[in-house]
This record gives sequence, structure tokens and C-alpha cells, in this order.
Amino acid sequence: MTNYKKKVLVIDDEEDFCFFVRENLLNSGRFNVVIATTGKRGVELAETEMPDIVLLDMVMPDMSGETVLEQLRENPGTKAIPVIFLTALVTRQDTGKYAFKKIGSSNFIAKPVRTKELIASIDKVLTSGGE
Repeated sequence: MTNYKKKVLVIDDEEDFCFFVRENLLNSGRFNVVIATTGKRGVELAETEMPDIVLLDMVMPDMSGETVLEQLRENPGTKAIPVIFLTALVTRQDTGKYAFKKIGSSNFIAKPVRTKELIASIDKVLTSGGE
């Protein structure tokens, strides 16, 4: 049995949020985590790091999460990487009992994020092939 750790790219302009997400995912022992605090840097890291999944903020000063997603989908090297939006724009009231919800063709997790729910959501998206 291999101990392959999934690589997670977190793209969020809130450095404290990135720090806590990274620490919590690292502490699980199941993930390697790469951080980008701008959309532009996130797109660059997605191309070079080839993460298994991207956790993406919707609202950032340099470019919106939707624009980052568009750039990822336009690039043949990154178009298949699953993305989960982490956002305060979607509330727990919007997502229902669970923090994770698929709305349209996108996956969303309402902030604040709970580590167990985040890991379960990552697992769900990765085992469903990004669906």
C-alpha cells in the first residue's frame, strides 16, 4: 500500500485562512499543500505543481475565482484539475445540512470551513472524478 499524499493548491488572498487550511490538511497526514495568495500566482502554481485539486476563493483583489477557473479550464494542462470554491458568498443556509454543495457545474464550500467537512469534500470530489 502506497502512502501517496494528494497535492492541494489553495488559492485565497486571506493569508491567515491559507495558513490554517494548510496546517489542518498537513496535520491529517494525507495531503501536501501549496499556497497562492493571488489568482495570478494560483494559475502559475497550478501549471507547475499540477495539484490533484484546487481550493479556490471566489473574491480576490487581483482576479475573481471565476476568472481563475476560466484560465485553468482554457489550459490543456490544468483543465481537468477539480476545483472547489471556498467562499463566504455561499452560506450554510445555501448549502443545507452539509457545508459542501454542487451548484451548477461548480463545487462550493461555505466559509468558515471545518476541517473534517473540508477533507470529506475533497475526498468526494476526487473519488467522483471532479463531479
